[in-house]
Amino acid sequence: MSSICSSISKSLLFQRLIIATILLAGIVVGAQTYKDFAIRHHDTLQILDYLILGIFVCEAVIKILAEGKKPLNYFRNPWNAFDFFIVSACLLEPFVQVGGAFLPVLRLARILRVLRLVTAIPKLQLLVSCLLKSLPSMFYVSILLFLLFYIYGTMAVFFYGDNDPIHFRNLQTSILSLFRVVTLEDWTDVMYINMYGSDQYGYSKEDIVHWSPLSTASPLGAALFFVSFVLIGTMIVLNLVIGVIMNSMEESNAEMAIRLELQRRKLNPEPLRDSMHDLHAEMEKISKEMTIIKAMLEEKREASH
Repeated sequence: MSSICSSISKSLLFQRLIIATILLAGIVVGAQTYKDFAIRHHDTLQILDYLILGIFVCEAVIKILAEGKKPLNYFRNPWNAFDFFIVSACLLEPFVQVGGAFLPVLRLARILRVLRLVTAIPKLQLLVSCLLKSLPSMFYVSILLFLLFYIYGTMAVFFYGDNDPIHFRNLQTSILSLFRVVTLEDWTDVMYINMYGSDQYGYSKEDIVHWSPLSTASPLGAALFFVSFVLIGTMIVLNLVIGVIMNSMEESNAEMAIRLELQRRKLNPEPLRDSMHDLHAEMEKISKEMTIIKAMLEEKREASH
């Protein structure tokens, strides 16, 4: 029984059926957002919803049975656990009597079914795992970005708080305005207000009456301030983010290559090819070690001089 279920779950036809079902689930949940359409075709959408749920339940059962005497191995794969959680939440919705505040939480499971496309396509799994791996490094990039916003935000309050109280009257407003600037959303308007003075650009008569700004023009200073912030915020930090993601992508590709190689060896072992592959991997490790040793020797040589 387990061998039959395993062959079914690994078959290309079964995988394509699951992908088609996930796409259909996305179309159905999108159609349900149009109230008039959903009311007119309520029965059809309900039948499709039950059909989709039935296919997902069958998929989970087949994959669990494919594990044979160790069904809990199914949950060792985080993607399988994610699928099982979504299916369980969808099964609970019609039967659990909950208050109106909690019901939308269960209904979110219908929307999350679209995310199962990630579990069905290995390349999408690679991208998601890459993003997850980049989170620790992204944390340090976020700290750097926060420091950048904090320093520039504080400077903006001191330099332009009197001239432009709408954008820089206090620290939190200043940081929010700088976030607008770094997204390049009409950032030149904010710069021109402080280059030419609030009474000459950007402020209406009502704004002047309400905020009572002390108009001060700073053509050179404001230009340097905002241009430097845009360059640092959008160019340097963005490149750091891209670099972190690319490094994570390389690690994820290496891990996927190892998994694929292990699967190939189990299904189609080739002793000579496998030995050559292992030898090549060991040679790469030795090459890296030699590079490290060379760098250490150069450091010692420089220290001795």
